[in-house]
Amino acid sequence: MLSRLSFLQKPERPNAPSTRTHEVAGRSLPLTVKPDRRARRITLRIEPGGQALKLTVPFGLKAREIDDFLARHEGWLMTRLARFPRSNALTEGRYLHLRGVAHRIERTGLLRGLTQTADVDGEAVIRVGGAEDHLARRLKDYLKAEARKDLEARSQAHAAAVGATIKSITLKDTKSRWGSCSHDGALSFSWRIIMAPPYVLDYLAAHEVAHLKEMNHSDRFWAVCARLCPRMDEARHWLKRNGAMLHVHDFG
Repeated sequence: MLSRLSFLQKPERPNAPSTRTHEVAGRSLPLTVKPDRRARRITLRIEPGGQALKLTVPFGLKAREIDDFLARHEGWLMTRLARFPRSNALTEGRYLHLRGVAHRIERTGLLRGLTQTADVDGEAVIRVGGAEDHLARRLKDYLKAEARKDLEARSQAHAAAVGATIKSITLKDTKSRWGSCSHDGALSFSWRIIMAPPYVLDYLAAHEVAHLKEMNHSDRFWAVCARLCPRMDEARHWLKRNGAMLHVHDFG
């Protein structure tokens, strides 16, 4: 019976992704090492939010070579990670970006009341009511509502400009992509884009609407996208450089 059970057990995949802890400048970050048969070199990535690392390595690479690579790139990691706060908790007094502007979080002390923005002595503030342990959830709900308002407005405007019809708009919290478009006209967006400057959100809406005309990334697609969003190149550069920062905060 024991030999029969052993035979039925699924063997572990050779060179399957593994996870360990990597120390960088006093930070302990989870590091995932993923072997890939198609990889020809080691690729190091800081995951969105700066709270984890990922290495894609050629299949069969020895552990010593991986350690040597990490040692050589420690300075690069330290520089990049310095952009991310050590703590991603949302508390009173910290700052949260809305439409590209940093807002100081301020609790009203009231058990009820809408979350809203204000200008206090020239400083942008976002005021939140309710219990302290509900702060992150209330901020998340507010950002999602603002994101839906802006994304629906810009998406519908772009759709009208190219004669397309949007079936639905869904908001998600994805890390792998900022938006998507299905063949039946359903658009999906990451609500965290509301933290970026408005022209970046406008580009994202234009990008997905352009897919309603060209379900690809051909030259024709980019021509449609550029026509809808003249600041397309600037917005793409902003997302590439700063997009990971939109994932810093943990809303629970």
